[in-house]
Amino acid sequence: MIKTSLFADQEREAKLNKLGDALKVMEQHVDFIALADAVDEAAPRPGRERGGRPPFPTELMVRVLLIQQLFNLSDEQMEFQLLDRLSFQRFVGLRSSSQIPDRTTIWTFKERLLKAGATESIFDAVNRQLSKHGYIARGGQMVDASIVQTPKQSMNKEEKALVGEGAMPIDWKPAKRRQKDIDARWTKKHGKSYFGYKVSANADKRYKLVRKIKVSTASEHDTLHFEAVLDPSNTNRNVLADKGVTIQPLKPEKTYLKSIGCSHLKTDKKREKPVFPYKNRVNRAFSGAEIT
Repeated sequence: MIKTSLFADQEREAKLNKLGDALKVMEQHVDFIALADAVDEAAPRPGRERGGRPPFPTELMVRVLLIQQLFNLSDEQMEFQLLDRLSFQRFVGLRSSSQIPDRTTIWTFKERLLKAGATESIFDAVNRQLSKHGYIARGGQMVDASIVQTPKQSMNKEEKALVGEGAMPIDWKPAKRRQKDIDARWTKKHGKSYFGYKVSANADKRYKLVRKIKVSTASEHDTLHFEAVLDPSNTNRNVLADKGVTIQPLKPEKTYLKSIGCSHLKTDKKREKPVFPYKNRVNRAFSGAEIT
C-alpha cells in the first residue's frame, strides 16, 4: 500500500538534501545577487513604457540560464523542467510560485545578454566565485560539444535565402520577427539532421563543473571552438576530448596546447570490435566484391 502524507513535499526535499544536491552546493558558494547586479549593468533591463506583466527578476533568470547551460537544455526543455523538477524549482526560487519563465521569456533574456555580449561572462563570474571557495579546476579538462535543438522555422524559399545571408525579410512585422530564429542552423550527426545551436563546454575532471562555454550555430565544426574553451588555469596538463579533434584542421592546436602547459591530448576513441568472418562475406556482397 502506498503511503500518503501531508508533508510529502518537505520529506522529498529532506531526502534530496541527504542524497546531495549539486545545485544546493553551488548556491552556497555563488553570490547570485552580485552576479545579477553585474548583468543589469552590462545589459540593462528593458523599460516598461508599453506596460505588460513585470519581468522576472534578473537573479532568477541568471539561475535559469545557469541550469540550462549546465544540463544542456533547450528553451522548451527548460520550461518543462521548471514545471516538473523539484531541485530546479528550489534553486531558481519558484518552489511556491504558480508562474515560471516560459520558453519565450527565456529566449528574450538570452537575446538581451547576447546583444550586450554578456552570456559567457556569467560563467566566468561564477567560476571566479567558486575558485575563491577552493573549487579550483583540477584533474584535467574534459572538452566536448553538444547540439541544442530549437523549433524548426517555417519559411519559404526566398525567406530562407535572405536568412542564410544574415538578413531579415523586410515585410516581416515586429511580432513575426520575435518568433523567428534567424541564427540557428542545420547540421547532421550520425546521419540525422538537427536544427539549432552548438554548445562547446569545458569541465574539470575532479569537480565536473563547467568552466568555459562557447555557443555557436549547429553548423560550425567542434574544432573551431576548441581553443576558445580550453582552460589554462587547470592544475593538470591532460585534456580529454572527442576523437574528432585529431583531424587535420586541429593539428596547429597542439602547439597552443603546449603553450598553456597542456601537452597531453587524449581522445575517447572507442575500441574497435572484431568483425566475424560471416560479416566480411556480407560486407563484400553489399559492396559488389566477389565472395571466395
